[in-house]
Amino acid sequence: MRQLLYAFLVIWCYSAHAQNTAQADSSHQMKEVVVTGFQKNDPKYSSLNIEPYSLKEMNEKAPFNLSDALAKLPGISQITSGNAISKPVIRGLYGNRILVLFSGMRFDNQQFQDEHGLGLSQIGIDRVEVIKGPASLLYGSDAMGGVINVIEEKPKEQGKTLDAGTQLFSNTLGTLTDLGLGKRSSNKWWRLRLGMETHGDYSDGNNGRVLDSRNKGYYLKAGIGFERPKWIQENSYNFSYSQFGFIIEDINTAFKADDRWSRSMKGPHHNVMLNLFNSQNTFILSNSVLKLNVGAQSNKREEDEGGGQISLNMHLLSLLQSLRWEKELSHKISFVANQQFTYETNTNYGKRILVPDATFLEGNVSGYLKGMFGKFIVELGAGVSDKNIKTIKTNNLNPPGSAVAPFNKNDITANGMAGIVFNANEWLSVKTNLSTGSRSANLAELSSNGMHEGVYRFEVGDPNLKAEQNLNTDLTLEVNKRDWLFSASVYHDRFLNYIYLVNSGTTYFGYPIYFFKQQDAKIFGSELVLDVHPESWHGISFKEVFSATRGELDKDGNLPFIPAFKSATSVRLEKKLKGKISSVFAEPEYVYVFAQDMPSQFETTTGSYYLLNFSSGITVKGRTGNWRVGLAGTNLTNNAYIDHLSRLKAWGMLNQGINFVISARKEIKW
Repeated sequence: MRQLLYAFLVIWCYSAHAQNTAQADSSHQMKEVVVTGFQKNDPKYSSLNIEPYSLKEMNEKAPFNLSDALAKLPGISQITSGNAISKPVIRGLYGNRILVLFSGMRFDNQQFQDEHGLGLSQIGIDRVEVIKGPASLLYGSDAMGGVINVIEEKPKEQGKTLDAGTQLFSNTLGTLTDLGLGKRSSNKWWRLRLGMETHGDYSDGNNGRVLDSRNKGYYLKAGIGFERPKWIQENSYNFSYSQFGFIIEDINTAFKADDRWSRSMKGPHHNVMLNLFNSQNTFILSNSVLKLNVGAQSNKREEDEGGGQISLNMHLLSLLQSLRWEKELSHKISFVANQQFTYETNTNYGKRILVPDATFLEGNVSGYLKGMFGKFIVELGAGVSDKNIKTIKTNNLNPPGSAVAPFNKNDITANGMAGIVFNANEWLSVKTNLSTGSRSANLAELSSNGMHEGVYRFEVGDPNLKAEQNLNTDLTLEVNKRDWLFSASVYHDRFLNYIYLVNSGTTYFGYPIYFFKQQDAKIFGSELVLDVHPESWHGISFKEVFSATRGELDKDGNLPFIPAFKSATSVRLEKKLKGKISSVFAEPEYVYVFAQDMPSQFETTTGSYYLLNFSSGITVKGRTGNWRVGLAGTNLTNNAYIDHLSRLKAWGMLNQGINFVISARKEIKW
């Protein structure tokens, strides 16, 4: 089957080549300037492994959510509980080992549990930049596996802009619709965006309904800013209210199936309300630059187990601040001093408690040097973090007679980075990076002593768990010629005190008891990218991406939630036109996911599967602005499969079957 699909791609490529004579657009060879990290950089001039991903690229693939969009990148996967609840996995790490930045500040969505998704919509953003590998030096604790930096939109051109778009999903009869308005005049700007999405239950590859996999969300995003000679400010406010159907093992017997496309939330579901405010300020001093960011975040999570009553009610309040000073010491050497402060409180209001009331206090300071010496670039940095976790006596936390006493835990960790880039010439680059990361155990790992409702097991934490630390070595080779690009990365990530769950072999009222333990571990793997785009092919390009990750404990076998090896092959036809239709593209894609036959202790093996996807679109010129219309399809063969990182796998529930997405967006400028 795979050989037939490859043959189809070759035939399609040859046919498209014969029908098109326009010159290829080679602009995709240019590297974006990215802002992830301490400084703006072309990724070629940084030893960090940085991957930029624009909203335009995301929307072409018609992802279900932001985590689904990121999973298209090399080395990134997603843990899912159906379509709506998902969180990104970078090189086998997820949750509190991945740091998310939103509007320049760290974002905490109570990600300590597997069934808590990322919870951010892709509407209203400009792009996402991903660091793969530890970045605790730059951003403090939790950035062990990498950083996902979500950068919001702002008007770029003078005048007013209005845009509206919608996406229609065939599998869930769902829609994602948004409307944006913005204005830039002289050195001031503002923006406003409203959005809504709603989805019914999805159907799997056997056309079976996965009950209660529905979701809906409402979004409001606003921003205002100005640019003065000595002061640049960007302020943003984001509100969202989302409801996610919560799938449990016996959902089909415990709850009566309603109408096929119902959006009712009478079954088990999460309610998540976010309020985020951030202010980013850049001050241009006489011989340096000072950047001050402040923010406040409110994250309220409720859970209704299906009886119409809220049982779990948690509120996480975060106050954040970061200060960065950038100084050119000479024309070859630059220095950055960085300081961060985070204060968080977790408060329970429901009758059922997962983790206790607690306060978190963290401070970070670091210094970073970058030198450019001919063909070599050298990066060095060191920093220290201090995180305090204090729990408060909380009623109804655990079963009678097994309460966890309040504790006050303090972790001090040091981190560093050393990197070298060798740009031999314009097309050959080699870079290596050695960096460390750290994180304190989260509240679930420290204080659990009760039923984990998502997976039907009894979990017991340990307040004496040590802080995790890792040391990652990354080596990347990139050849970027005029007609093709080849990139190869290999990495080895060594962990001290890796925290994981282990089955005790005993039960509590029939439910297995798991303990949080820790030992040393390692994760290693590679990523390969080949992008062939000769000008003689007249707008046709070929791309192959391969990712491989392994994770092992020093004893007791493999790490959990390690993604299977994956290969993605695509051919893209893109043509610029001179008429009313200004551009058109089509891109079939073949994804092959290898069998995952190295599971952890409480996982099972997962078979291989393939997906055939397709995306296409046209841009139509209008008097007031352009129309962009797209058609995309995923799992076109309606393959019945289960991904290794699906949390529904244990209950035999399949991933989504065939799905078509029709999208349209209109832009108006005046």
